[in-house]
Amino acid sequence: MVSILLFLLFLFLPCFHSLPLCTDSMAPITLKSPLKFCSYSVTSCCNSTDDSVIENQFKSMNISDSTCSAVVKSVICAKVQLQAQKCDPYSAGLFNTGGNLLQGSGVLILVNSSKLNDTWKSEKDFCTAFGGLAGDESVCFDEKPASFNTTSQNSASPKGLCLERIGNGSYLNMAAHPDGSNRVFLSSQPGKVWLATVPEQGSGGTLEIDEANPFLDITDEVHFDSEFGLMGMTFHPDFKNNGRFFVSYNCDKVQSASCLGRCSCNSDVGCDPSKLGADNGAQPCQYQSVVAEYTANSSSSTPSTAKIANPVEVRRIFTMGLPYTAHHAGQILFGPSDGYLYFMMGDGGNKGDPFNFAQNKKSLLGKIMRLDVNTFPSESEIVNKSLWGNYSIPKDNPSAEDSGLQPEIWALGLRNPWRCSFDSARPSNFYCADVGQDLYEEVDLITKGGNYGWRVYEGPLLYQPEWTPGGNTSLSSINALLPIMGYDHSSVNTNVGSASIIGGYVYRSTTDPCMTGRYVT
Repeated sequence: MVSILLFLLFLFLPCFHSLPLCTDSMAPITLKSPLKFCSYSVTSCCNSTDDSVIENQFKSMNISDSTCSAVVKSVICAKVQLQAQKCDPYSAGLFNTGGNLLQGSGVLILVNSSKLNDTWKSEKDFCTAFGGLAGDESVCFDEKPASFNTTSQNSASPKGLCLERIGNGSYLNMAAHPDGSNRVFLSSQPGKVWLATVPEQGSGGTLEIDEANPFLDITDEVHFDSEFGLMGMTFHPDFKNNGRFFVSYNCDKVQSASCLGRCSCNSDVGCDPSKLGADNGAQPCQYQSVVAEYTANSSSSTPSTAKIANPVEVRRIFTMGLPYTAHHAGQILFGPSDGYLYFMMGDGGNKGDPFNFAQNKKSLLGKIMRLDVNTFPSESEIVNKSLWGNYSIPKDNPSAEDSGLQPEIWALGLRNPWRCSFDSARPSNFYCADVGQDLYEEVDLITKGGNYGWRVYEGPLLYQPEWTPGGNTSLSSINALLPIMGYDHSSVNTNVGSASIIGGYVYRSTTDPCMTGRYVT
């Protein structure tokens, strides 16, 4: 029983700052009559139907001990997502019930204590820790006091967001400067990176950028056309001190002597390059995906003040030849919690992933990779693990439990994960937008070793490929994780056709409280 309570309270108590929003991001409702089970009588995030569901959930636990039963009931009735409670609009309600009922119950609450009162001496302390100061008459948002709108009629919900235009340039990537200032790095697909200053919101100012003097120019290394170019950039977590940053781009081995990666269609994955055929005049693996390291150290006394990077590549991290000219994604990100480099890779192109690369555990196509770029690999590691460059494998990558999986792989079964992002408030939540084939555009919540179904599934729908020289994967052989959100092609624009999904972010700003916690794409 202690394990049940530990699980519930561990799930319910992380810090959050958007009270009194319910788990569906709506304000609590005014009840016409008191709830029968959870006993809320004025406002609640539950209606009578929800109350009945919670009551049935409680009964199914079949708890005989009366003290334990009371604790569990108080927790599931004050059920919270982060710190926005399911039935009780106020986090103080959990303190007032749990603070007394948990005395001596022996439940651990993320600390070495069995009592709420051992950690928070009063309701005021508890509310301060989980949302700022708030009493019975007020709630709080972003650690500041706020009050309910007491008017009898609810105002209309906003129909959208207002966007403020600050520039006219065409950029593919943007990354905040690691020093926390209002400066950003912007990159173009042809191969340039600029350092720019973002104006204050509402100031009417424009983006300050000197396009004649880029921070980095590698256009001579990059092969650029509608599908290829400088695809991603990211800055080392300790950039302020070490000046390290990374870019991903495409090269043409016909034009560049340094474009020398192995072909991703090879005998290790059961693929014969001679059977691929030419793609728009390009030969198999003529174009390649590259991740390279650069530095800002040599151009300034400190990396944070550098206005130009050293254009000479420091280290080639990764190079791999692509079977076709599409679906190579290319975004790179550092994990905010683990410091490893995540590299998004599409299935390599051609309709329906005919060679089934996305489900092939030995292929890096249709995958998300997780690499350690802080540790240099030994020669034996490069050979024994068939590495594609100068990086090491994190010891907790999924291959530690699945020896059949190529060691770089973090997740598989993706078609073209174009843009991904970590939730800044909940960094374990990793979202990727995966471009669909014919019917569905999806957003996936990426987890260690997760298989996201392509090409057994397209979104939540079973997919039937037209041409399968690489064989098929049976439905029963995978445990596919279906999208957490998405849309049908036909539901967006029946006249013109649906646009491909390109990614998004979980909104964590305070500018628009109604958007807090929502994924914006």
